[in-house]
Amino acid sequence: MKKLIRDGKVAVLVSPGYGAGWYSWHRNEELLYDPSIVEWVEQQAFDKVLTYMELKHPDVYCGGLEDLEVNWVSTGDRFRIDEHDGAESLVLEKNEYWLTA
Repeated sequence: MKKLIRDGKVAVLVSPGYGAGWYSWHRNEELLYDPSIVEWVEQQAFDKVLTYMELKHPDVYCGGLEDLEVNWVSTGDRFRIDEHDGAESLVLEKNEYWLTA
């Protein structure tokens, strides 16, 4: 799986806006990291992302596309994508606090 890595950090695509999530609606891990999409999001070229998705992944729902942003996670750090009413957030495992019964 291709990932964009800069200064020891991996680019992860997250859609924080309410309505529809990016990863949480399609669960395609490849699209969570796709270097081409990352670069277009950085350039705010969302029309290019939509064209790419229509050509490469025509069956994938593109909800949350207009709200996509790039989050940078240190290589090797574990994380998950939380979703509430379509709004996604990136949660690092090391920032979680677990209770024991």
